[in-house]
Amino acid sequence: MWLTNSSIGRKVIMSVTGIALILFLTFHGCMNLVALFSEEGYNLVCEMLGANWYAVAATLGLAALVVLHFVYAIILTLQNKKARGANSYAVTDRPGKVEWASQNMFVLGIIVVLGLLLHLFNFWYNMMFAELVNGGCPFINEVQSASDGYGMMVYTFSNPVYTVLYLVWFAAIWFHLTHGFWSALQTLGWSGKIWFNRWKVIGTVYVTLLMLIFVVVALKFALCGGCCTACC
Repeated sequence: MWLTNSSIGRKVIMSVTGIALILFLTFHGCMNLVALFSEEGYNLVCEMLGANWYAVAATLGLAALVVLHFVYAIILTLQNKKARGANSYAVTDRPGKVEWASQNMFVLGIIVVLGLLLHLFNFWYNMMFAELVNGGCPFINEVQSASDGYGMMVYTFSNPVYTVLYLVWFAAIWFHLTHGFWSALQTLGWSGKIWFNRWKVIGTVYVTLLMLIFVVVALKFALCGGCCTACC
């Protein structure tokens, strides 16, 4: 099948899964915005997206997208390295028109995956997984309920080490997505000569606003904890 056997097909899989993950991040960012204004509202959203069958199914689908995206990133990286052969070890100057993110997509991807594992440990493990196997009680004493997402954020970002790690993670995602956004559209043939630069600008603005949501939420809970929005 050309999708898995050809270089173009693998890039198409990378592009489609990447766009799907960007859409999920958009949903997640909009969800996190609620936490800036209402503890009750955010916990209501968390309760709706708890261990319900549709949330579990969506989580499994999301996990499949991440695995596909990462596996094909490895395949394409190894393929490109093999194609370069001995030249891959040559010391060359970085081409002036090649973005830093473009040359470091795989490394950025590694950081993104490591950050994802940290995020799963801090939130998914103590929320959805706790609902499934621990009767709705998180595996930490500071938060009473697995559906208390607000309390989980207060607890997590009260630790400055976690806050710094999350900010590094957000920066890596920003670099990864600002390149990946327009690159995915280019692979799918949605950017001609006129729209190529437009998509780059649109992608940069969109990803920047999206990641700012996560940064603002993290800093709000790191600096202000569970205080009300008016106190911030």
